[in-house]
Amino acid sequence: MIDGVKIKKLKIIPDDRGKLMEIMRCDDEVFEKFGQAYFTTALPGAVKAWHYHKKQDDHFVCVAGKIRLGLYDAREGSKTKGEVNEFILSLEDPFLVKIPKGVYHGFKSVSGGESMIINIPTMAYNPKEPDEYRLDAFDNDIPYDWRK
Repeated sequence: MIDGVKIKKLKIIPDDRGKLMEIMRCDDEVFEKFGQAYFTTALPGAVKAWHYHKKQDDHFVCVAGKIRLGLYDAREGSKTKGEVNEFILSLEDPFLVKIPKGVYHGFKSVSGGESMIINIPTMAYNPKEPDEYRLDAFDNDIPYDWRK
């Protein structure tokens, strides 16, 4: 696994009224600090990739549909530089993935409907100085194929 990537298994607690799932707590091993929480969605087959952050870590959880999450470590000096990780995230097998700063990431919706990700980054988005560094999803040197 890429250095700094962490997985937290999540538990859904159902009852006769619905379901509850804790995503992150301030006493979790993966918790560093709170920046903001937001969701993003992707239509079936849509790819949202690639980008990385210099200042923040992300924490992804899929709460609807199913996604294929790709990670690529391009960090100079990292002991896992060049490594690729892939995770399938869905509510049927819920877990949180901590994506450390400097690691390229993206996802593809692989379900028949719209997929939804909740992200809890360690910093709030600053539109005047975005901490996002992007590459084209298909035209790059990352050894990962979103077409599969």
